Amino acid sequence: MVALDLLGRRTALRILWELRGDPMTFRALQEACETNSRLLNVRLAELKEACLVEHTIGGYRLTNQGGSLGAALEPLFAWAEEWAKHTNLG
Repeated sequence: MVALDLLGRRTALRILWELRGDPMTFRALQEACETNSRLLNVRLAELKEACLVEHTIGGYRLTNQGGSLGAALEPLFAWAEEWAKHTNLG
């Protein structure tokens, strides 16, 4: 599946996670994602092409499609938080 391929790329889910709130500047997003500018530029371009992220005057933010993807992923995020409590990975 194309969607799973995109979401499985390094930092893609992290970017979507960080953008679930208010828009973020490139620099703030880079810091929040703990990644380098080259990789962030590549992922943002891919996520913009997939109509999940857009760049506005206020910074990067999720599109309506990106927001609905975030809502669909909420159960996974909840499961991951619970799972992390029971492992040494959390």
